[in-house]
Amino acid sequence: MTFKYLKNDLPSSIVVFLVALPLCLGISLASGAPFFSGIISGIIGGVVIGLLSGSNLSVSGPAAGLAALVLAAITNIGDFRLFLCAVVIAGIIQVLMSVAKLGGIANYFPSSVIKGMLTSIGILIIAKQIPHAFGYDKDEKGNLTELFPFGNEDMHELFQPLEHIELGVFLICLISIIIMIVWDKPFIKKKVKFIPGALVAVIVSILLNEIFIAAGNPLEVGPDHLVTIKAAGSASEFFSFFTFPDFNGFLNSKVIMTGVMIAIIASLETLLSIEAVDNIDPERNVTNTNRELLAQGIGNSISGLIGGIPITSVIVRSSANINSGAKTKLSAILHGLLLLLCVIFIPFLLNKIPLSSLAAILFLTGYKLCKISVFTKMFKNGKYQYIPFFVTVGVILAIDLFGVYKPVKGEGLLIGVIAGLIAAIGAILHGNLKNSYYFHRDKHKTGNAIKINLSEEVSFLNKASIRETLDHIPENSIVEINAFTTNYIDFDVLELIKEFRDIKAPLKNITCKLTGFKDIYKIENDFNVQSAH
Repeated sequence: MTFKYLKNDLPSSIVVFLVALPLCLGISLASGAPFFSGIISGIIGGVVIGLLSGSNLSVSGPAAGLAALVLAAITNIGDFRLFLCAVVIAGIIQVLMSVAKLGGIANYFPSSVIKGMLTSIGILIIAKQIPHAFGYDKDEKGNLTELFPFGNEDMHELFQPLEHIELGVFLICLISIIIMIVWDKPFIKKKVKFIPGALVAVIVSILLNEIFIAAGNPLEVGPDHLVTIKAAGSASEFFSFFTFPDFNGFLNSKVIMTGVMIAIIASLETLLSIEAVDNIDPERNVTNTNRELLAQGIGNSISGLIGGIPITSVIVRSSANINSGAKTKLSAILHGLLLLLCVIFIPFLLNKIPLSSLAAILFLTGYKLCKISVFTKMFKNGKYQYIPFFVTVGVILAIDLFGVYKPVKGEGLLIGVIAGLIAAIGAILHGNLKNSYYFHRDKHKTGNAIKINLSEEVSFLNKASIRETLDHIPENSIVEINAFTTNYIDFDVLELIKEFRDIKAPLKNITCKLTGFKDIYKIENDFNVQSAH
């Protein structure tokens, strides 16, 4: 770590902190965990993982992608302290994955299945926040309510939030959504690009409710619908707020299974985020994925031991970090320290935030994961993409939203991903599984043009080997990738080849020629070009 770029990293850390604070609280709400847990995860994601990660610009913290799983797991396990053991187990598994050099595991999951998982998560997040948005988030016994009450056959309960709307709560949610949508428009975003709309929505919601309170207005949002974080009068009292796991959980099969699911999904989300961060990194640094898994594993283990929820690398915070001019990992570390100072010195201000404002943030977060364009793109990419996608989405929602298979509600993410993989493999086996390409490295002579001939069928299973071949092509080479005899190329492989041609090849002064691609599914015009540069 260096302080050489402090003038860049300090302003960036403030921007990331402003983005992260409402998200930490919102994801805690979506996860059914204490608000303090989300802040803990944000601090560890910034300070601990920031120090250990090999990525200069990635920022980690509690992730929306795990919120639905965490909520169902806490409910099913029945004890937050037992659940913390699952977070520790997930961290240990990630460390073991790092030792086993499994940093490339994301290459073996087709993007259609991963997008199906993320889309389902978006739908689940939206569904779970509707009660908070309307102000009917607890029943007569004080238990959290759900839009789809699992285990209750009386379907009229589906409409209970609509029958018990608290106007002030709903109004603040609606205003928060409008603010964030308008704030994201170019005419505002260009002028105040370093101030996130979510933070503006939270501030406005606090001020609006304070006005209601001062005026004695019936729209006032009561304490039951506000964030609740304990305020510490001393250092010893502050440390008493941390929750430690019940170590009996390490012998509980439900807890162990939950830990495995968290490890798999958190690792996939992290590796996908890291890949995205590397692609938008101005310096084009390539992160060591095995080291990243190690950093995430250590971070999650510590998080579980002191009361935090699961952590992943988060693309929203990372892109904010890059766009605000960060140069080193110091920015991520400083943002974690700012979160720590915030929870120590201004918890009274955090306790004024209406839950419906956080629900609004989560509505838009969920929508970005499951918007209509995701579905239309899947259809356009062909049956090899949309069949696994819809199988994944359908299975996850059937289990985790509608409770079709009640004994395993909360495990829908894992079962859905497995179902999607089976669908993807079945679609491929229906075609012709052959070697993806023909290139004999041992027969190649230095200085000669490299010719890679793709076979008739190239699936996502071939992605890792093709990536390895392209990554090891020497500098100053001429390479031709020939698809004249190819009938089908998986969308992931096409994206890989495009990335090599447009980004990686020019950096190594490699001339890349693509031939025969325009005959495959009328591929985009940029694949019809013969030369990369």
